[in-house]
Amino acid sequence: MILVTAATAPVGRSIVEQLVAAGEPVRALTRDPDGAGLPDGAEVVAGDLADPATLPAAMAGVSAIFLLAVVPGFAPAFLAAAKEAGVRRIVFQSSGAVVDGVDEQPDDVAAFHAEIEDAIVASGLEWTFLRLEIASSNALHWALDVPGQVRAGDVVRGPYPDAAGSPVHPADMAAVAVRALVDDAHAGATYRVTGPESLTLREQVEQIGMVLGRPLRYEEITPEEARAAMGPYAPADVLLADWARHVGRPAPVTDTVPTVAGRPGLSFSRSVSDTISDFS
Repeated sequence: MILVTAATAPVGRSIVEQLVAAGEPVRALTRDPDGAGLPDGAEVVAGDLADPATLPAAMAGVSAIFLLAVVPGFAPAFLAAAKEAGVRRIVFQSSGAVVDGVDEQPDDVAAFHAEIEDAIVASGLEWTFLRLEIASSNALHWALDVPGQVRAGDVVRGPYPDAAGSPVHPADMAAVAVRALVDDAHAGATYRVTGPESLTLREQVEQIGMVLGRPLRYEEITPEEARAAMGPYAPADVLLADWARHVGRPAPVTDTVPTVAGRPGLSFSRSVSDTISDFS
């Protein structure tokens, strides 16, 4: 049995769908099982990383776990429950901001994920780390609510129009995670995950317009204006610094998806097509 945390988030949902399609037994952890809308064939259970009492039942009979962590301080209780349940492997979606071999991580996002990585390694469980590059997290989309801006008109306002990113399709991230969950060959590996192409923020908005069949315009705002427009949970300092670093230079593009998942990565325009209802 494979347990998927954050099972209703885009990557978690796709992992559940791909495991069900492959005939793998999968249990989906969510705070709201009745509203999860996950595919038949998945066992959906109530649970929360922030509530250690819900973990033993969720982990019973589980051999591998996909972990997406957003709860500070959860790791000790989570890993203790995993060891007690006989879990063998953790596949952790970490951050590309993590730097190996340093005493101090460069920012809070890196420090948060590095601490969890260290705890997993120290637990003695098998592990695979999937480090999602910041430039590949489609941050413009979620931090500045591009779908909401597109629903409101034909202008998307954001900083650094010439900053490059390499957005990864959730199904690609999920495909890599699935291989790591079911294949022993990936134990102990750390993979940097990106999308298949480097596109500036302006180009990303233009591609959204092409998919929607409407011309969209990217209007530059200052970093200070962008910071004020971001949601309260967006790591504004980290995102703005990453965009600034990639002005006039390509975003990272790795071969992790084709190498591990065994197929080419899905394009940014495919990502837009697959979420087109968000824009209308």
